[in-house]
Amino acid sequence: MLAQWVRAGDELVNPIVLAIRRHVLGGGHVHADDTPLPVLDPGRGRTRTGYLWTYVRDERGWGSQQPPAVWFEYAPGRGGEHPREHLRGYRGVVHCDAYAGTNELFGIFPKRRKTRAEPARMKRSLCFSHARRKLFEMSVALNSPIAAEAVDRIDALYDIEREIRGLDPEARLRERKERAVPLLEDLYKWLTAQLVRLPGSSALAGAIRYTIKPAHWPALTYYCTDGRAEISNSAAERSLRDVALGRRSYLFAGSDAGGERAASMYSLIGTCKLVGIDPEAYLRFVFERIADHPFDRMHELLPWNVKLPVPQETVVNKAA
Repeated sequence: MLAQWVRAGDELVNPIVLAIRRHVLGGGHVHADDTPLPVLDPGRGRTRTGYLWTYVRDERGWGSQQPPAVWFEYAPGRGGEHPREHLRGYRGVVHCDAYAGTNELFGIFPKRRKTRAEPARMKRSLCFSHARRKLFEMSVALNSPIAAEAVDRIDALYDIEREIRGLDPEARLRERKERAVPLLEDLYKWLTAQLVRLPGSSALAGAIRYTIKPAHWPALTYYCTDGRAEISNSAAERSLRDVALGRRSYLFAGSDAGGERAASMYSLIGTCKLVGIDPEAYLRFVFERIADHPFDRMHELLPWNVKLPVPQETVVNKAA
């Protein structure tokens, strides 16, 4: 019975989720990531691994007044065909990690492929936090002064980003060119010099190669060419916290359809949190009204357009 209620609720809010999707993909920058989701595998007595993909639009870092939002999509696997389908028709910058499944979005094709399926439709901005994380792990595990210095150099780049957060794109780009680009040039030269001193098979050498390899460095430093870009993909990673917490409260999704419904609910809940309203109060407000709400005015029920009524106890407390 509960599953039927969830299905019926998902059908009601589907127009709102689709509107969130259009909003997320309607900007020039999107943050993308994925996380596993256990899904029941009927007849086999176990679960298999599905994936929730997250796509976030959050332009607050450069002072935009557009509301932040997150759109989740479920897929039964992690193959590159899924982000290609999710982002079909999108034109802009994708902030992501270096997962090879997204390469074709950026015109990067396996050497064995003789013909290209399609031209590059998007620009890639890799997450500097991933590069820093690998070096930080080496600093802790090996007590390596080289890794520690690399982390300190990257932290200096993040200090700049904290100072310029909220400035307009032109000001951010100007500050990055004046302050961050010289640090990045020095970092690249320094990492290259350290690499020749290390055994090629060492974990630290691998972490350095991840950072300066020709396929990664231009994308890691892309943010210094675009005042609307971010140094990291933290917006997407933060959006996955609710999923990680949820996995502690339920065993699995009952089917692929269940995964799709979970994606819809996470889209609404995550967007509510981004715009600063209570998800439970929002869902109650929407479910009480959506059945009779005109379809051509569905935008009025988007989380950033809803004005939730003040709870009666709050009014009483203020009066007292």
